[in-house]
Amino acid sequence: MRDNQGVDVAIVGGGVIGLAVAWRARLRGLSVCVLERDVAGHGTSRVAAGMLAPVAEAEFGAAGRRLLRLGRHSAGLWPGFARELEAATGTYVGLIKSGTLLVARDGDDAGELDRQLAFRESLELPVRRLRPSEARELEPALAPTVRLALVAPDDCSVDPRLVLTALLRACRSAGVQLREHTPVSDIELAADGTSQRVTGVTLDGGERVSAGQIVLAAGAWSGGIGGLPPNARVPVRPVKGQILRLRDPHGPGLLRQVVRFRGGYLVPRGDGAYVLGATVEERGFELAPTAGGMYELLRDAHGLVPGVSELQIEELSVGLRPGTPDNVPTIGRAASVAGLIWATGHYRNGILLAPLTAELVVSMLCGCETDPLLSGCAPERFSAVPA
Repeated sequence: MRDNQGVDVAIVGGGVIGLAVAWRARLRGLSVCVLERDVAGHGTSRVAAGMLAPVAEAEFGAAGRRLLRLGRHSAGLWPGFARELEAATGTYVGLIKSGTLLVARDGDDAGELDRQLAFRESLELPVRRLRPSEARELEPALAPTVRLALVAPDDCSVDPRLVLTALLRACRSAGVQLREHTPVSDIELAADGTSQRVTGVTLDGGERVSAGQIVLAAGAWSGGIGGLPPNARVPVRPVKGQILRLRDPHGPGLLRQVVRFRGGYLVPRGDGAYVLGATVEERGFELAPTAGGMYELLRDAHGLVPGVSELQIEELSVGLRPGTPDNVPTIGRAASVAGLIWATGHYRNGILLAPLTAELVVSMLCGCETDPLLSGCAPERFSAVPA
């Protein structure tokens, strides 16, 4: 087995989470190697729509409240994160305060929106109810049949592809080792008293990469990496999402805000481009697009924004979101394996949570374990769940 010169940190996964952690860790003086199974920045993160919308996406239940807390904290970090990334690379990342309009198309949807409004008001979130005429005044392209709307004015969006381009430049400029087409087969462990400690990883070709600490940020593939004892594993599943990228040949203007509806959303980029997404399908690692999935998205979007039918199709993409049993990310140290940090399971919120995840993980890499935000993301909450 070939070995190489060791690094302080090996990061498994070159999506938005892995790259953000790598950049921040390198700035703290750690030597870092990113190991990406395919092409860095070209996986699920590249497919994402880029909504930074913790208020619009707030969910009921204890898990939903934990995710809301993480999302609002990370949304607050995004302006500074974007400025620093742009200053380091000269690359604009497309961060805009777009606001989100949640729209009801019929009586059932309107009843659900009222329920959602009451829930958000109980949490003192910035959101307000709009009559149909008020909604169409904000967005004239909405269909006259709209029944009700809510507006979350503080929500933002970012272009994930610009963010990934900037992160790759920042990592290379900072001296991060980026190794693409380099699948990791196993985490290597050694005895450390009564427990175990990571010593590195083994690649598919047999090469060994030595590392003092390992960050597992491989998205939907995180749970399939070998070498870990059962009590140190985290159950992560792939959730398929199909998404369309559209363009108005006449330029921007159809929509100014993100429009969300039952089953999908439409995100304006500001340059005449729009992102329409996304299906939610439990189909394992299947990546084939389907006519049915696209038909449903286009049908529902057209019913609320008829002008969608005039847009040109630029790209149909499929991504695999990494979901956990409670759909809250796993960020934290493995309790039974020293030196192993999980940073995966971000489901639909990888772009939103990237700055916060990087901050939390790098703090752990540098020896600080006290952030209260980690309590809701601990890997050991799944100790009784089969991986």
